Amino acid sequence: MTATTTRHDTPTSAAELAGAREVLGRLESAFGESVVGQPGLRRSLLVALLAGGHILLESLPGLAKTTAANTLATLAGSTFARIQCTPDLLPTDITGTQVYDARTGEFRTQLGPVHANVVLLDEINRSSAKTQAAMLEAMQERRVTIGGHTHALPSPFLVIATQNPIEQEGTYPLPEAQLDRFLLKELIDYPSAPDELAMLRGFTDRTLRDPAAAAPVLDVTTVRRLQDVAARIHVSDAVLRYALTIVAATRDAATYIGADRARYVECGASPRAGIAFVTAARALAVLEGRDHVLPEDVRELRHVVLRHRVLLHFDADVDGVRAEDLIDAIVDSVTAP
Repeated sequence: MTATTTRHDTPTSAAELAGAREVLGRLESAFGESVVGQPGLRRSLLVALLAGGHILLESLPGLAKTTAANTLATLAGSTFARIQCTPDLLPTDITGTQVYDARTGEFRTQLGPVHANVVLLDEINRSSAKTQAAMLEAMQERRVTIGGHTHALPSPFLVIATQNPIEQEGTYPLPEAQLDRFLLKELIDYPSAPDELAMLRGFTDRTLRDPAAAAPVLDVTTVRRLQDVAARIHVSDAVLRYALTIVAATRDAATYIGADRARYVECGASPRAGIAFVTAARALAVLEGRDHVLPEDVRELRHVVLRHRVLLHFDADVDGVRAEDLIDAIVDSVTAP
C-alpha cells in the first residue's frame, strides 16, 4: 500500500516560492512608503509574520515601533488592536470578560482586544505581572479562557510587544517564561542620517503615507498560505545540528568561549531557542526565495533569537558586556556545516 503524503510533508514548489516572493516584494515596497529605513525592523516583522511567532521590540521613544505594527497589520489585511499597557491594566481588559445583560438576565461574553490578528502591546513592561501572565495562554496556546469557556484566537495571530530600555520607573521586568514566548527580540536604533532626512522630507511634503490610509496588499487567507509555504521549507539534518549545537553552547559557555567570558552567562537558552531558529530560518529562506535553509540563515538570526534567552549576570552590565558580544563569541566558536 502506498502511503499518502500529507500537505505538511509536501516540499515547497518553485511556483509557490515565486508567488510568495512576488507578494512579499509588494508588501515590503508598500511598507517602505510608511516606514522609512529600519531594514532590520522590517525584516524581523516579516519573519515573525511568516513564522507565526511573536516579536518583542525594544527602542527609545519615537523610532516607529507603533507605526510599523499598524502598517504591517493594514497591509496584511488583518484586524489590529493596540493595547496601551499601564500598571492598572487588568487581565480582563486584554482577554475579555463576562458582562451581565439586564435585558435578558444572563451573562454574555465580551471579547477583549486580544482577539485580533495583530495585537500591539505598547510598553508591555508597564503592566503588572498578573496582567503579563494573562498573555501567556494567548501567546502560547492561541486561546483565552473567559468564564470557564475557551475562545480560540483568530488566525493568523501575531503579538508585537514594545518596551523602552531607559524608562524603568513604574515598570515590571518581563519574567523569563514570558520572554521565551517571543520568537524574536529586535533592538531598534536611530535611523541613519539619509533615512532620517528622507523621513523628514516625506513628512513636510506629505508623501509619507499614513498607515491607516494604506491599501491592503494581502489578506488573512494569503498570510496563512505564506505561513504554510514557510512551514514546508526544507531544513537539513546538518543545519538542525548546527542550530542545536549553538543553543547547547549557550548552556556550556565555558567550553566554547572560556571561563573568563562564560562567567557573565547566568543561564543559557531553552529548547524553544532551537525551535525558534528553525521556524525563523524557514521564514527567512522564503524572503530570500529559497526552498531550503542555509547555515547562514541561522547565523544571521543569532541575535534576534538568543538575546532575550541568554540571561546575563549583573556584573555583565557593570563591565559593559552585551549579550550580543557573548552570542557572537559562542556562534564563532561553533563550526558551521
